[in-house]
Amino acid sequence: MKQDTKSKLSLIGSISLGTGVMIGAGIFVLMGQIAELVGDLFPLAFIAGAIVVGFSAYSYVKFSNAYPSSGGVAMFLRKAYGPGTVAGTFSLLMYVSMVIAESLVARTFGAYTLRLFEVENTALWVPVLGVLLIIVAYLINIAGNKTIERTANFTAIIKIAGISILAIAGLAFAGFPDIGNWGRSVSDVASGGSFNFIAALALAILAFKGFTTITNQGDDIQNPHKNLGRSIIWSIVICTLIYTLLALSVSASLSVEEIITAKNYALAAAARPVFGDWGLILTVLLAIVATVSGLIASVFSASRMLAMLSAMKQLPRLYKGMSNPALVFTVILAITLTILFDLTRIASIGAIFYLLMDIVIHWGLFRYLRKETNANPIIPLIAIVLDVIILSAFILMKFQNDPLVIYVSLAGFAAILIAQRLFMITHTDTDGKMHMDMDTGESMNMSGDMDMGKDDKDHSDMDMKK
Repeated sequence: MKQDTKSKLSLIGSISLGTGVMIGAGIFVLMGQIAELVGDLFPLAFIAGAIVVGFSAYSYVKFSNAYPSSGGVAMFLRKAYGPGTVAGTFSLLMYVSMVIAESLVARTFGAYTLRLFEVENTALWVPVLGVLLIIVAYLINIAGNKTIERTANFTAIIKIAGISILAIAGLAFAGFPDIGNWGRSVSDVASGGSFNFIAALALAILAFKGFTTITNQGDDIQNPHKNLGRSIIWSIVICTLIYTLLALSVSASLSVEEIITAKNYALAAAARPVFGDWGLILTVLLAIVATVSGLIASVFSASRMLAMLSAMKQLPRLYKGMSNPALVFTVILAITLTILFDLTRIASIGAIFYLLMDIVIHWGLFRYLRKETNANPIIPLIAIVLDVIILSAFILMKFQNDPLVIYVSLAGFAAILIAQRLFMITHTDTDGKMHMDMDTGESMNMSGDMDMGKDDKDHSDMDMKK
């Protein structure tokens, strides 16, 4: 069932949703975590992360322009690898990383909101406030696309304008940071040199990863073959400018030690020298707006992806006894993660899952679809090399400092892989062929120029032989 064009997202609405996810938690929490690793080089880490994301985004733009759908990454993987274990495993990995990002946003909301009150038991109230925000995001999502777009447009204006004012005022008050001294004064914590800098890029990239949720708007956006790619590019450009200005402003206002001490609310701490107590209030209010809009957009995209995976028979059929079961399941999983993990571990697990999936996306474009998408083969190869270097450094660092992150990540990946493989067996007949024809009765339009017939079946046979 196709939506009326008037009810679909405009390009501006799509960009608002994209930037909403990207700015939702990344800049508010990750800046302190990155400074903890690289010291006063953290503004440079955001710039370097933007460059890596630029290479990465190329594959998503090519895929989005060629195969727009609400499945996003899931459909890209299906086109590249065919239906089966590989596509299903890494699609679910992407879905889980999106939900992890939602829990990161939710906890960021709690951490900043509590700065307005003298609350000592933050361990209790941060997840409580995070869960409440997830419930609000659920209610807005069930209201429909136009409500989501109006909310995204309104909050995007407030967010971008407010953060820009903070950044410019901070630079005007404290002056431009002394770039010449970057890297010379290193804190006791941030003492890993170039290795830590490379590893920190995993978190910097996580601050931009929200652009991938735009790929899930294929059935909900006007003129998807052009607007999806445009939305991805513009969202990354806007966030790069905002992140760079804000990082420079924080660097000028606070010492590295002060940023690390307040790592979960570094922007609020940086605003106090410029605006006094009102700076704290303003920053917290901006963080609330940013996290609310980010969570709404992320829940929207993740639930669309889960519904598509079910329609693609990469998952069991979702329960039809409730309205929008994909949305309900996404919200329940996000609430669970918000309760179980703290901000640092949530960000780390999300970065590992995302980079793994990202590598597979680039290889799929290079190996199988570069001709169909008219892609330059060099760019995805560069993206793969960068991802592998950054992921390897990050895993080694976490194994040394917080091995639980690695254990949870490995367990999560193994569980997804085993469950997906066992489920694929249920679609396999005695001749070793999978029956993965997509459901045609789903409420989403899945026609986006996708020839899923013979090509998919050939891929399915190959997948079972692996």
